[in-house]
Amino acid sequence: MFGDMSTGLLLGIGAAAALVILAAGLRMTGLADKIADRTALGEAMVGGVLLGGATSISGTVVSATSALDGNASLAFSNGIGGIAAQTAFLALGDMIYRKANLEHAAAELANLFQAALLLLLLTVPFVAYAGPDFSLWAVHPASVALFALYAAGVWATARLREDPMWEPVETEETRADEPEDDEEPNRSARGPILLFLGLMLAMGVAGWTIAQVAGQVIERFGLSSSVVGALMTAVLTSLPELVTTLAAVRRGALQLAVGGIIGGNTFDTLFLTVSDVGYRDGSLYHAIGRDDLFWLGTAAVMTAILLLGLIFRERAGPGRIGAESVAMLAVYAGAIAIQAWPA
Repeated sequence: MFGDMSTGLLLGIGAAAALVILAAGLRMTGLADKIADRTALGEAMVGGVLLGGATSISGTVVSATSALDGNASLAFSNGIGGIAAQTAFLALGDMIYRKANLEHAAAELANLFQAALLLLLLTVPFVAYAGPDFSLWAVHPASVALFALYAAGVWATARLREDPMWEPVETEETRADEPEDDEEPNRSARGPILLFLGLMLAMGVAGWTIAQVAGQVIERFGLSSSVVGALMTAVLTSLPELVTTLAAVRRGALQLAVGGIIGGNTFDTLFLTVSDVGYRDGSLYHAIGRDDLFWLGTAAVMTAILLLGLIFRERAGPGRIGAESVAMLAVYAGAIAIQAWPA
Protein backbone atom coordinates (compact mmCIF):
# COMPACT_ATOMS: atom_id res chain seq x y z
CA MET A 1 0.00 0.00 0.00
CA PHE A 2 2.65 2.53 1.04
CA GLY A 3 4.91 1.50 -1.84
CA ASP A 4 2.35 2.72 -4.38
CA MET A 5 2.02 6.19 -2.87
CA SER A 6 3.68 9.31 -4.19
CA THR A 7 6.52 10.69 -2.10
CA GLY A 8 4.51 13.79 -1.18
CA LEU A 9 1.53 11.75 0.05
CA LEU A 10 3.85 9.39 1.90
CA LEU A 11 5.55 12.23 3.78
CA GLY A 12 2.17 13.84 4.45
CA ILE A 13 0.90 10.63 6.09
CA GLY A 14 4.08 10.45 8.15
CA ALA A 15 3.57 14.05 9.31
CA ALA A 16 -0.05 13.31 10.22
CA ALA A 17 1.03 10.29 12.27
CA ALA A 18 3.59 12.48 14.05
CA LEU A 19 0.85 15.00 14.90
CA VAL A 20 -1.28 12.21 16.39
CA ILE A 21 1.67 11.19 18.58
CA LEU A 22 2.27 14.81 19.55
CA ALA A 23 -1.37 15.48 20.49
CA ALA A 24 -1.76 12.22 22.42
CA GLY A 25 1.48 12.81 24.31
CA LEU A 26 0.40 16.30 25.32
CA ARG A 27 -2.92 15.04 26.68
CA MET A 28 -1.19 12.22 28.57
CA THR A 29 0.77 14.61 30.79
CA GLY A 30 -2.25 16.01 32.60
CA LEU A 31 -3.79 12.55 32.91
CA ALA A 32 -0.56 11.12 34.37
CA ASP A 33 -0.44 13.94 36.93
CA LYS A 34 -4.04 13.19 37.97
CA ILE A 35 -3.32 9.45 38.18
CA ALA A 36 -0.24 10.17 40.33
CA ASP A 37 -2.33 12.28 42.72
CA ARG A 38 -5.39 10.02 42.87
CA THR A 39 -3.47 6.77 43.35
CA ALA A 40 -0.86 8.30 45.70
CA LEU A 41 1.88 6.60 43.67
CA GLY A 42 3.75 9.89 43.24
CA GLU A 43 5.00 11.81 40.22
CA ALA A 44 8.40 10.11 39.96
CA MET A 45 6.90 6.59 40.00
CA VAL A 46 4.04 7.38 37.59
CA GLY A 47 6.33 9.42 35.37
CA GLY A 48 9.03 6.76 35.31
CA VAL A 49 6.82 3.70 34.75
CA LEU A 50 3.33 4.62 33.48
CA LEU A 51 4.02 7.80 31.50
CA GLY A 52 7.49 6.67 30.45
CA GLY A 53 6.20 3.36 29.11
CA ALA A 54 3.03 4.76 27.53
CA THR A 55 4.75 7.50 25.56
CA SER A 56 7.16 4.87 24.22
CA ILE A 57 4.36 2.81 22.63
CA SER A 58 4.77 4.32 19.16
CA GLY A 59 8.53 3.76 19.27
CA THR A 60 8.02 0.15 20.37
CA VAL A 61 5.78 -0.45 17.37
CA VAL A 62 8.34 1.11 14.99
CA SER A 63 11.15 -1.13 16.29
CA ALA A 64 8.99 -4.26 16.31
CA THR A 65 7.71 -3.64 12.77
CA SER A 66 11.22 -2.91 11.47
CA ALA A 67 12.58 -6.09 13.06
CA LEU A 68 9.80 -8.20 11.55
CA ASP A 69 10.68 -6.69 8.17
CA GLY A 70 14.30 -7.80 8.68
CA ASN A 71 15.75 -4.30 9.14
CA ALA A 72 17.85 -4.83 12.28
CA SER A 73 19.65 -1.48 12.06
CA LEU A 74 16.42 0.56 11.91
CA ALA A 75 14.92 -1.43 14.79
CA PHE A 76 18.02 -0.97 16.97
CA SER A 77 18.81 2.66 16.19
CA ASN A 78 15.19 3.75 16.59
CA GLY A 79 15.19 2.71 20.24
CA ILE A 80 18.70 3.84 21.11
CA GLY A 81 18.43 7.10 19.12
CA GLY A 82 15.24 7.86 21.01
CA ILE A 83 17.08 7.59 24.33
CA ALA A 84 19.65 10.15 23.18
CA ALA A 85 16.98 12.53 21.83
CA GLN A 86 14.81 12.27 24.94
CA THR A 87 17.75 12.96 27.24
CA ALA A 88 18.40 16.13 25.26
CA PHE A 89 14.75 17.09 25.86
CA LEU A 90 15.50 17.39 29.58
CA ALA A 91 18.03 20.10 28.76
CA LEU A 92 15.28 21.95 26.89
CA GLY A 93 13.06 21.58 29.96
CA ASP A 94 15.86 23.06 32.05
CA MET A 95 15.88 26.06 29.71
CA ILE A 96 12.21 26.87 30.27
CA TYR A 97 12.31 26.32 34.04
CA ARG A 98 13.59 29.73 35.00
CA LYS A 99 13.59 29.41 38.80
CA ALA A 100 16.55 27.05 39.23
CA ASN A 101 18.49 24.17 37.69
CA LEU A 102 15.90 21.49 36.86
CA GLU A 103 18.09 18.62 38.07
CA HIS A 104 18.52 20.43 41.40
CA ALA A 105 14.85 21.27 41.91
CA ALA A 106 13.59 17.79 40.91
CA ALA A 107 15.58 15.93 43.57
CA GLU A 108 14.07 12.45 43.88
CA LEU A 109 15.66 9.13 44.88
CA ALA A 110 13.58 7.20 42.33
CA ASN A 111 14.97 9.29 39.47
CA LEU A 112 18.54 8.72 40.63
CA PHE A 113 17.99 4.99 40.86
CA GLN A 114 16.33 4.77 37.44
CA ALA A 115 19.13 6.75 35.81
CA ALA A 116 21.70 4.31 37.24
CA LEU A 117 19.53 1.40 36.09
CA LEU A 118 19.36 2.88 32.59
CA LEU A 119 23.15 3.12 32.45
CA LEU A 120 23.37 -0.55 33.44
CA LEU A 121 20.83 -1.55 30.78
CA LEU A 122 22.77 0.32 28.08
CA THR A 123 25.87 -1.75 28.79
CA VAL A 124 24.07 -5.02 28.04
CA PRO A 125 23.92 -4.52 24.23
CA PHE A 126 27.65 -3.65 24.21
CA VAL A 127 28.45 -6.94 25.96
CA ALA A 128 26.12 -8.85 23.63
CA TYR A 129 27.73 -7.32 20.53
CA ALA A 130 31.26 -8.15 21.74
CA GLY A 131 30.32 -11.66 22.87
CA PRO A 132 29.65 -14.85 20.91
CA ASP A 133 27.01 -14.84 18.18
CA PHE A 134 24.67 -17.13 20.10
CA SER A 135 20.89 -17.27 20.14
CA LEU A 136 18.15 -19.65 21.19
CA TRP A 137 15.16 -19.69 18.84
CA ALA A 138 16.80 -16.62 17.24
CA VAL A 139 16.70 -14.70 20.56
CA HIS A 140 19.95 -13.65 22.28
CA PRO A 141 20.21 -14.17 26.08
CA ALA A 142 20.94 -10.44 26.42
CA SER A 143 17.34 -9.69 25.44
CA VAL A 144 16.08 -11.85 28.30
CA ALA A 145 18.55 -10.13 30.64
CA LEU A 146 17.28 -6.69 29.60
CA PHE A 147 13.70 -7.63 30.44
CA ALA A 148 14.68 -9.22 33.77
CA LEU A 149 16.79 -6.22 34.81
CA TYR A 150 14.01 -3.80 33.84
CA ALA A 151 11.40 -5.74 35.83
CA ALA A 152 13.70 -5.92 38.86
CA GLY A 153 14.37 -2.19 38.52
CA VAL A 154 10.66 -1.31 38.51
CA TRP A 155 10.13 -3.42 41.65
CA ALA A 156 13.13 -1.82 43.35
CA THR A 157 11.94 1.69 42.41
CA ALA A 158 8.56 1.06 44.04
CA ARG A 159 10.28 -0.27 47.15
CA LEU A 160 12.55 2.78 47.30
CA ARG A 161 9.54 5.06 47.35
CA GLU A 162 7.86 3.10 50.15
CA ASP A 163 10.98 2.78 52.31
CA PRO A 164 13.78 5.14 51.20
CA MET A 165 17.15 4.66 52.92
CA TRP A 166 18.11 8.30 52.41
CA GLU A 167 16.52 11.50 51.16
CA PRO A 168 17.87 14.49 49.17
CA VAL A 169 18.65 17.70 51.04
CA GLU A 170 15.74 20.14 50.90
CA THR A 171 16.61 23.62 49.61
CA GLU A 172 14.59 26.70 48.71
CA GLU A 173 14.65 25.60 45.06
CA THR A 174 13.51 22.00 45.69
CA ARG A 175 10.06 21.33 44.25
CA ALA A 176 8.19 18.81 46.45
CA ASP A 177 5.90 16.17 44.91
CA GLU A 178 2.51 17.20 46.31
CA PRO A 179 -1.04 16.82 44.90
CA GLU A 180 -2.23 20.01 43.24
CA ASP A 181 -5.76 19.49 44.57
CA ASP A 182 -6.42 18.26 48.10
CA GLU A 183 -9.44 16.34 46.79
CA GLU A 184 -7.49 14.37 44.17
CA PRO A 185 -6.50 11.43 46.44
CA ASN A 186 -10.20 10.85 47.23
CA ARG A 187 -11.35 10.74 43.59
CA SER A 188 -11.42 7.69 41.33
CA ALA A 189 -8.58 7.22 38.85
CA ARG A 190 -10.71 5.05 36.54
CA GLY A 191 -11.67 7.81 34.06
CA PRO A 192 -8.14 9.14 33.52
CA ILE A 193 -6.79 5.58 33.22
CA LEU A 194 -9.32 4.58 30.53
CA LEU A 195 -8.63 7.72 28.50
CA PHE A 196 -4.91 7.11 28.96
CA LEU A 197 -5.29 3.61 27.47
CA GLY A 198 -7.21 4.98 24.49
CA LEU A 199 -4.44 7.45 23.75
CA MET A 200 -1.89 4.63 23.96
CA LEU A 201 -3.81 2.73 21.26
CA ALA A 202 -3.83 5.77 18.96
CA MET A 203 -0.09 6.19 19.45
CA GLY A 204 0.51 2.54 18.58
CA VAL A 205 -1.30 2.90 15.25
CA ALA A 206 0.63 6.09 14.52
CA GLY A 207 3.90 4.28 15.32
CA TRP A 208 3.12 1.50 12.84
CA THR A 209 2.42 4.14 10.18
CA ILE A 210 5.75 5.88 10.81
CA ALA A 211 7.59 2.54 10.53
CA GLN A 212 6.07 1.98 7.08
CA VAL A 213 6.93 5.52 5.97
CA ALA A 214 10.52 5.14 7.25
CA GLY A 215 10.98 1.93 5.27
CA GLN A 216 9.91 3.69 2.11
CA VAL A 217 12.15 6.70 2.81
CA ILE A 218 15.17 4.40 3.20
CA GLU A 219 14.37 2.60 -0.03
CA ARG A 220 13.53 5.63 -2.17
CA PHE A 221 16.33 7.94 -1.02
CA GLY A 222 19.02 5.35 -0.36
CA LEU A 223 19.56 6.54 3.22
CA SER A 224 21.24 4.64 6.04
CA SER A 225 18.82 2.72 8.25
CA SER A 226 20.84 3.81 11.28
CA VAL A 227 20.54 7.50 10.42
CA VAL A 228 16.83 7.26 9.63
CA GLY A 229 16.24 5.31 12.83
CA ALA A 230 18.24 7.59 15.13
CA LEU A 231 17.29 10.95 13.63
CA MET A 232 13.91 10.45 11.97
CA THR A 233 11.77 7.73 13.55
CA ALA A 234 13.41 8.12 16.97
CA VAL A 235 12.75 11.86 17.07
CA LEU A 236 9.20 11.59 15.68
CA THR A 237 8.19 8.86 18.11
CA SER A 238 9.88 10.81 20.93
CA LEU A 239 7.62 13.83 20.43
CA PRO A 240 5.40 12.73 23.34
CA GLU A 241 8.42 12.86 25.64
CA LEU A 242 9.19 16.37 24.40
CA VAL A 243 5.69 17.74 24.95
CA THR A 244 5.13 15.88 28.23
CA THR A 245 8.46 17.12 29.59
CA LEU A 246 7.86 20.76 28.66
CA ALA A 247 4.22 20.63 29.79
CA ALA A 248 5.14 18.99 33.10
CA VAL A 249 7.84 21.60 33.75
CA ARG A 250 5.37 24.41 33.08
CA ARG A 251 2.86 22.77 35.44
CA GLY A 252 5.58 22.60 38.11
CA ALA A 253 5.49 18.78 38.10
CA LEU A 254 9.27 18.52 37.99
CA GLN A 255 9.59 14.94 39.27
CA LEU A 256 7.06 13.90 36.62
CA ALA A 257 9.13 15.63 33.92
CA VAL A 258 12.46 14.12 34.92
CA GLY A 259 10.95 10.75 35.84
CA GLY A 260 9.05 10.59 32.54
CA ILE A 261 12.24 11.00 30.52
CA ILE A 262 14.39 8.64 32.57
CA GLY A 263 11.61 6.07 32.89
CA GLY A 264 10.81 6.33 29.18
CA ASN A 265 14.46 5.82 28.34
CA THR A 266 14.66 2.81 30.64
CA PHE A 267 11.57 1.35 28.99
CA ASP A 268 13.05 2.07 25.55
CA THR A 269 15.85 -0.43 26.17
CA LEU A 270 13.12 -3.07 25.94
CA PHE A 271 12.78 -2.07 22.27
CA LEU A 272 15.86 -4.23 21.81
CA THR A 273 14.19 -7.23 23.46
CA VAL A 274 11.09 -6.81 21.30
CA SER A 275 13.23 -6.28 18.19
CA ASP A 276 15.39 -9.33 18.88
CA VAL A 277 12.29 -11.48 19.21
CA GLY A 278 10.88 -10.04 15.97
CA TYR A 279 14.17 -10.37 14.05
CA ARG A 280 14.11 -13.96 12.79
CA ASP A 281 17.54 -14.12 11.14
CA GLY A 282 19.49 -14.64 14.36
CA SER A 283 20.83 -12.33 17.06
CA LEU A 284 19.86 -8.69 16.59
CA TYR A 285 23.07 -7.61 18.34
CA HIS A 286 25.22 -9.25 15.67
CA ALA A 287 23.22 -7.80 12.77
CA ILE A 288 23.91 -4.15 13.61
CA GLY A 289 26.78 -1.93 12.47
CA ARG A 290 29.20 0.68 13.79
CA ASP A 291 26.73 3.53 13.33
CA ASP A 292 24.25 1.77 15.62
CA LEU A 293 26.94 1.27 18.26
CA PHE A 294 27.83 4.94 17.93
CA TRP A 295 24.33 5.95 19.00
CA LEU A 296 24.42 3.41 21.82
CA GLY A 297 27.62 5.05 23.10
CA THR A 298 26.09 8.51 22.71
CA ALA A 299 23.04 7.51 24.75
CA ALA A 300 25.27 6.04 27.48
CA VAL A 301 27.43 9.18 27.68
CA MET A 302 24.39 11.47 27.91
CA THR A 303 22.83 9.27 30.59
CA ALA A 304 26.04 9.34 32.62
CA ILE A 305 26.12 13.15 32.41
CA LEU A 306 22.48 13.32 33.53
CA LEU A 307 23.14 11.00 36.48
CA LEU A 308 26.13 13.08 37.55
CA GLY A 309 23.97 16.21 37.33
CA LEU A 310 21.24 14.64 39.48
CA ILE A 311 23.82 13.69 42.10
CA PHE A 312 25.81 16.95 42.07
CA ARG A 313 22.65 19.15 42.03
CA GLU A 314 24.30 22.34 40.80
CA ARG A 315 22.54 25.40 42.21
CA ALA A 316 22.46 27.47 39.04
CA GLY A 317 20.83 30.85 39.58
CA PRO A 318 17.41 31.91 38.19
CA GLY A 319 17.39 32.01 34.40
CA ARG A 320 20.52 29.85 34.10
CA ILE A 321 20.63 26.23 33.00
CA GLY A 322 22.82 23.61 34.64
CA ALA A 323 26.23 22.61 33.31
CA GLU A 324 24.93 19.07 32.74
CA SER A 325 22.23 20.41 30.39
CA VAL A 326 24.83 22.29 28.36
CA ALA A 327 26.99 19.16 28.21
CA MET A 328 24.08 16.91 27.12
CA LEU A 329 23.08 19.29 24.32
CA ALA A 330 26.72 19.53 23.19
CA VAL A 331 27.11 15.75 23.06
CA TYR A 332 23.85 15.30 21.14
CA ALA A 333 24.63 18.09 18.66
CA GLY A 334 28.12 16.66 18.19
CA ALA A 335 26.72 13.19 17.51
CA ILE A 336 24.37 14.56 14.84
CA ALA A 337 27.24 16.50 13.24
CA ILE A 338 29.43 13.38 13.13
CA GLN A 339 26.66 11.29 11.55
CA ALA A 340 25.89 14.02 9.01
CA TRP A 341 29.55 14.43 8.03
CA PRO A 342 30.27 12.68 4.71
CA ALA A 343 32.25 9.48 5.18
